[in-house]
Amino acid sequence: MVYATRGVCARNIEFEVEDGIITSCRFIGGCNGNTQGVARLVTGMEVDKVIELLKGIDCAGKGTSCPDQLANALIAYKQTA
Repeated sequence: MVYATRGVCARNIEFEVEDGIITSCRFIGGCNGNTQGVARLVTGMEVDKVIELLKGIDCAGKGTSCPDQLANALIAYKQTA
């Protein structure tokens, strides 16, 4: 799935899920080191656990962040699955 982010430096998040587990994750744009780290950490994790951990993280008072946008992307994925 490709998710178009809102309010952050990363433009998109690309990810795949199999049986409720994130099998790949990649941020397009954003702070390269940070987004690579987040993507590697969540790969292999359950979708619901990632949402629980990342939802609501704020970056510099923006009201969202790249991790929060990943949580939103996973919520959107769950609504279509």
